[in-house]
Amino acid sequence: MQMSTNLKFDRAIGQMGITQDRLAKTQMQLSTAKKVIKPSDAPDQSAQITRLKSAITRQENYVSTINQIKDKMSQQETTVDNATTILTRLKELTVQAANDTYGAADRKSIDIEVRQLRDQLLSLANTQDIEGNFIFSGTRTGKAAFDTNENGKLVYTGDQTVSMAGIADQSSVDTNRAGTKPFDKLVRTGDDGKPIAVGFFQVIDELSAALQSNDGVKIRRAVGEVQTLQQGLSDSLASIGSAVNKLDNQIDLAEENMLRMKSTLSQAEDTDYTEAITKMNKDMLALEAAQSSFAKIAQLNLFDYIR
Repeated sequence: MQMSTNLKFDRAIGQMGITQDRLAKTQMQLSTAKKVIKPSDAPDQSAQITRLKSAITRQENYVSTINQIKDKMSQQETTVDNATTILTRLKELTVQAANDTYGAADRKSIDIEVRQLRDQLLSLANTQDIEGNFIFSGTRTGKAAFDTNENGKLVYTGDQTVSMAGIADQSSVDTNRAGTKPFDKLVRTGDDGKPIAVGFFQVIDELSAALQSNDGVKIRRAVGEVQTLQQGLSDSLASIGSAVNKLDNQIDLAEENMLRMKSTLSQAEDTDYTEAITKMNKDMLALEAAQSSFAKIAQLNLFDYIR
C-alpha cells in the first residue's frame, strides 16, 4: 500500500511539472507573440522561419537597390528628354539657316542661338547627381563626361564600362551610362570616300562655324546630321524608359513576393491569441486539478503514516 501511494505521489508531481511547463510556454508565446520560443522547441518550423526571414531580407535589399537605380535612371531620363527638346529647336534653326534666302548676316544671327543651345546641351551632358557624380561618364563618375582636349576639341572623357546590379535572383540591370549613348557620334563620309567618326558636339561646332562663314553646303549637310543626333537621343530615351519600366515591374514583383512570404511567416511564427488563450485556460484548469489531486494524495499518505 505504501509503494502504491508513493507512486501516485510521484506521478502527481510529474504531471504538475509538465502542466506548469506547458502553461509557462503558452504564457511566453502570448507575451512574445511568437509560437516558437526556442529553435529546439520545433526544429523544422524554426528552420522554415529562418529561411523565410532570409528570403524577405533579400527581397528588401533588391527593392532598396532598385529604388537607388531608379533615382539615377529618372535623372538620366529627364536629362535626355530635355536634351531632345533642345536638339529639336537646333534642328529647326538648322533647317531655317539652310534656306538660300538667308544671307550671311541672318545666319550669324541664327548662330547666336545655336551657340546658346550648344552650351545648354553640354551642361546637360555633364549633369551631376546630388553626390556630385557625373551621370554620363560611365564609371569615371568623378570626371566630366565631355571636356576640351589638348587640341581644343570637346570630346568624351568618360569610359564605356558598364556596372551591373542584381534586382532579382535571376535578373540584373545597368547602373551607369556612358555619355556616348545619348550624345552619340555619327559617321560621315569624307572627301576621300572613307567613313569619318564625328563627335556629337563636333557636329554642332562645325554647324556654328558654317553659320559664321556663311557656308551653305556645310549648313545643309548639318540638317541631316542634326537629325541623326536627334534620333540617337530619342533611341537613348526609349532605352532608359524601358529600363525604368523594368525596374517598376520588378518592384511590383518583389513587393508581391514579400507580401506572400510575410503571410507565410506570420502563419509559421506568430501566436494565434485565441488558440493560445484557450490552451492557457485549459492548462490552468488542468494544473488546478493536478494540485487538488496532489493535496488528496498528500493527505492520504499522512493518514497511512499515522496508522
